[in-house]
Amino acid sequence: MSGAVARAARLTEDTDAMRVGVDVGGTNTDAVLMAGHRVVRKTKTATTPDVTSGIVRALEGVLAEGRKSGIQAVMLGTTHFTNALLEGRGLARTAVFRLCGPSTRLLPPFCDWPDGLRAAVGGHDYLLPGGHEFDGREISAFDNAALRDAAREALTKGVEAVALCGVFSPVNPAHESQAADLLRQEWPELSVTLSSEIGRIGLLERENAAALNAALSRIADRAVEAIRTALADLGLAVPVFFSQNDGTLMDAAYAARYPVLAMSSGPTNSMRGAAFLAGIENAVVVDVGGTSTDVGILVQGFPRAASTAVKLAEVRTNFRMPDLISIALGGGSIMRRDPPAVGPSSVGARITEEAIVFGGETVTATDLAVAAGRAEIGDPARARSLDCELVERGLAEVQRRVEEAVDRVKLTADPLPLVLVGGGSVLLADRLAGASEVLRPEHAEVANAIGAAIAQVGGEVEKVYSLEQVGRLDALAAAKQEAVARAVEAGAQPDSVEVVEVEEVPLTYLPGNATRIRVKAVGELGGRA
Repeated sequence: MSGAVARAARLTEDTDAMRVGVDVGGTNTDAVLMAGHRVVRKTKTATTPDVTSGIVRALEGVLAEGRKSGIQAVMLGTTHFTNALLEGRGLARTAVFRLCGPSTRLLPPFCDWPDGLRAAVGGHDYLLPGGHEFDGREISAFDNAALRDAAREALTKGVEAVALCGVFSPVNPAHESQAADLLRQEWPELSVTLSSEIGRIGLLERENAAALNAALSRIADRAVEAIRTALADLGLAVPVFFSQNDGTLMDAAYAARYPVLAMSSGPTNSMRGAAFLAGIENAVVVDVGGTSTDVGILVQGFPRAASTAVKLAEVRTNFRMPDLISIALGGGSIMRRDPPAVGPSSVGARITEEAIVFGGETVTATDLAVAAGRAEIGDPARARSLDCELVERGLAEVQRRVEEAVDRVKLTADPLPLVLVGGGSVLLADRLAGASEVLRPEHAEVANAIGAAIAQVGGEVEKVYSLEQVGRLDALAAAKQEAVARAVEAGAQPDSVEVVEVEEVPLTYLPGNATRIRVKAVGELGGRA
């Protein structure tokens, strides 16, 4: 082992310290109890509508023998926040305060949001003095009075959360910080999100990310508190950490502030778990769940990051997200007979009630795998009545669609190792086009929970520097220092943090020898709740 996989192994080799990893999927909630890098116990339960009770049930499953002493922490990947956005329920009434001066007024905040989601969050926006050029120079001066007037008006409209977005604030966050200080002092009941702390360069996408985070603020507070209460009720007086989209962790307080950073934690956990279980750092990972299949690329043990805008609930964002292809295909996908097709409809968490092998009447992809002898699930005898041609055509379609996704996610035509994980991985054969070898590691069905359990705490920063104003080495040092600071703020032990990724991209279309620098740092758990 080397790199990220080796670091994960080193961090978990102390057999006296145990961790619990939990990951909530659309169909199942998985949990593992790990001692070092050894799986002591694992469980898979149906995801519940309220999410939290399913988490409690999964925790009870891995702690069934009363094994609570020696547990260091609980790591959690959750769909709380994703579900809230998709359903448009429980979101905070949100306003965007854009600090832009006379600039950027052609495209106002929320201009590219779906009507339903914009209505759910209120969609109030204010264009205010402020903002900076790419090299940190002011567009216009910050105006305290204008901000106060906007805040007073927003409060009369029932606004509960504010997203602050300054033009080029990742380069110079001064105006966002001033605005946040003022709002927090005079209206402490408002939840305030700074776009410079979440998104990357790119105004609308960064602003969208901040607005989504602000809208999720109340739900995040309730979810974190509910999970803490659930752990206390189970007698687990340990810190709880949440999985981030980039495969690292953040502590509960950080998650309550930045819930949007956990939106894609499920697929990321699976990829990190796949790397750990297979002992491989560069490969394709195919995670087949109950409802969907995610295909991504491992680079040095972490998911390859998306370099373009990523949509969440049909809203374009640009904060750190894994570069994935997701298809509506999983163990619960419904097999239609005329014309023969698998999915996109799924029985989801009702698979144990509706699938043929569980005594139901709906033919699912899992029934096809059992009929073909690829798995023993439920009552295999019930699947033998399925038409052989239907089974063959269904599994062939599953194979074809996954192979197409693998081909799309790869950057070259060269075959790569492929790691199959997830409870639905039994749908696939041991040979796939585009794969040099297909690996099915032990415990692959709970790779997502394992990925959560072995994760480290991370921080990332992306900024544009004018190298005519600050030297390259000074710019790199400043970016690295900020990434390390963000990792520590997220819950890492300060003396354990190391920089694992540095990216420099010269921006030749801008004056001043401008360069975009992105730095990622990771470290060990700091033990905070």
